[in-house]
Amino acid sequence: MQAISSFGMPQSRVNIIYYAEQYDNDITTTFSDGGTVRKADSFSHLGEIVSKLSVYELDVNILLEVKPSDVGDAMDLVEALKKNWLSRNLVVIFLLTEKDPAITAAAFAARVADCYSPTVPFADVKLRLQYLSAYKILNEQLKDLPEQPLQQYKIPVLKRLLDLTISICALVLLSPFFLIIAILIKLDSKGPVFYTSKRVGTGYKIFDFYKFRSMRVNADKEVENLIATSANQYGDSAFFKMKNDPRVTKLGNFLRNSSVDELPQLFNVVKGDMSIVGNRPLPLYEAELLTTNEWSMRFLGPAGITGLWQIIKRGKSDMSDRERKKLDNFYNKKFSVWLDLKIILMTVPVLFQKEKV
Repeated sequence: MQAISSFGMPQSRVNIIYYAEQYDNDITTTFSDGGTVRKADSFSHLGEIVSKLSVYELDVNILLEVKPSDVGDAMDLVEALKKNWLSRNLVVIFLLTEKDPAITAAAFAARVADCYSPTVPFADVKLRLQYLSAYKILNEQLKDLPEQPLQQYKIPVLKRLLDLTISICALVLLSPFFLIIAILIKLDSKGPVFYTSKRVGTGYKIFDFYKFRSMRVNADKEVENLIATSANQYGDSAFFKMKNDPRVTKLGNFLRNSSVDELPQLFNVVKGDMSIVGNRPLPLYEAELLTTNEWSMRFLGPAGITGLWQIIKRGKSDMSDRERKKLDNFYNKKFSVWLDLKIILMTVPVLFQKEKV
C-alpha cells in the first residue's frame, strides 16, 4: 500500500527524545526511518534538553525506560514537565523493564500518555505515537496548550458494570455453543478456531482482537492485492469490505452473516479492550487513514462490538464513507448507558443481514 501522509508530513515521522539502556537499540531501530531521535544520558539530562526547547519544537515525544529502582526519578521528571507551561502537554510514554501494575497505575495517575510492560511491542508504540502526535496538533480544542490537557477516554463505572454483566453472563450461557462452533470450524477447513488480529481502539491503543475464523488461513496477507484489484463495497474509502469475498470459507459465510463470528469479542470486553457498544476497532491499515482533525475524534470514545453504524447501515452497500465516520463521531459525543441499551436491543433484528459482506 502506498505511504499515507497526514498534516503535511509522512506517517512514519515521529520526533523522539528518550532515555533508555535496555531498550536503546529497539528505540533507535524503530524510529530511525523518519523524524529525529535524541538520546539523553539520564532523567535529569532529558529534563535539561526539554527545558531548552523553543515553542516551535514542541512536536517531540518523550520515551522513558523505567526500572523499578528508577520510578521515583521518572515520576519527578514527569511532575517537572507538567509544571512547565511549554512542556506540560508533551506526550510521555513509560517503557517498563519489569511488569508492575502499581507503577502502571501511578504512571496514568501522573497523566503519562501510555505505559508499556515487557515484552514491549515497539511497532505498536510507534503507531500510538503517530496518533497522539497528530491528534495533539490537529485537535482544535488544544490550540491553547497551557489550558487544555490531552483528552483521554475513561469508561464510566456504570457502563463498565453493564459490559461485565452482559459479557460474563453471555460467555457462561454460550459456552456449549462455542464448543459446537469450534468443532464445525475444524471440520470445515484447516486452521485455528479463533482468528486474532491487531486492532486500533480507544485512544489509538492497539490490542489483540478475537473472532471465530471465517476465512482461510493467511487471508490478511491478501488484503493489499484485493484492494488493488477488487471493488471495495464502501467505494473509495478508508474502510475495506467486499461482497462475495473469495477468502471466506463455506461455514464462514454463515458465521459472518449471522454475526456469530463476532462472539469471541466478549473476551475482549471482559479484558477491557472494548465495550459491548461503541465504535468498531479498526485494522491498522484503516486506522492510519483517520488521523485528520475531523475523524480522529472517533478514537476518543469507546470501542465496541456493536454500534450505531451496525444497526443503521450494516450490510447495506449504499453506506458512504463519510456517513459511517459521522455516525462514529456522533456516538463519541452522545454515548450513554441508555443509548447503549437502545442500541443493544436494536442490534438483535440486524444480526441476520440480507447482503453477503
